[in-house]
Amino acid sequence: MKYKNIVFDFGNVIGRFDGKAILSEFCPYEEELDDLSEIVYKRWAELDAGTLDYDSYINEVIDQVPEHLKDCIRRFAKEWPRCTTLLPDTITFIHKLKERNIPIYLLSNAPTYFAEYYEGSELLSHFDGILFSGPIRLAKPSPEIYSHFLRKFDLKAEECFFIDDLEPNINAAKEAGMGGLVFTGDINEVKKAIGF
Repeated sequence: MKYKNIVFDFGNVIGRFDGKAILSEFCPYEEELDDLSEIVYKRWAELDAGTLDYDSYINEVIDQVPEHLKDCIRRFAKEWPRCTTLLPDTITFIHKLKERNIPIYLLSNAPTYFAEYYEGSELLSHFDGILFSGPIRLAKPSPEIYSHFLRKFDLKAEECFFIDDLEPNINAAKEAGMGGLVFTGDINEVKKAIGF
C-alpha cells in the first residue's frame, strides 16, 4: 500500500448527509421543506466550526418557524444524527483495513452535538484516532485543523491519505502534505488510489 494511514471524513463518506432528507424525517409538510432547510442550515457552518452554541442555535431556529413546525425542530435537534445512513461499501472497506491492521482515522466537520452523539459508538471504536471540528473550534478546509490533526495523533502528513467528499477539503489536505481523493461514492477508486 502507498500510505500507512487512511483518514476518513464522515459526511457522505461514511454516512450519507442529506440535509433536506434528514429534515423530512421530522417534518411531514413536504411543501415546506425547502424553506425550512434554508432556515435550519443557514448557520450550520458555524456549528461545524464550534463558534455557535447548539442550544442557542436550536432556539433561534424555533423562533423563526411557524408554530406547527416548532415540535418538528425540537425532535430534529435531538435525533438528527441517527439519520445519517451508513454507506455499506465504506463500512466494509473500514473492516477490511482493520483486518490488515492498517491504522484508520476520522477527520470530520461536525457540530459538537454530533461528536457527542457518536462518542463511544461501535462504529467509531474501529478508529485509531477521531477528530471532529466542533469541539476544537476549527473546521476544514482551514489549514489549522490539518496541522492540529497531524500533531494530535503524531502522524506524518506524507504517510496519510484523506478521503473527503468536498474538493476544497482535499485540496487543503494536499497543501498540508497528505495524499487525498474527492470521494464520489466509488470505493474501488479509493482502493486503486492507495494501492489496496
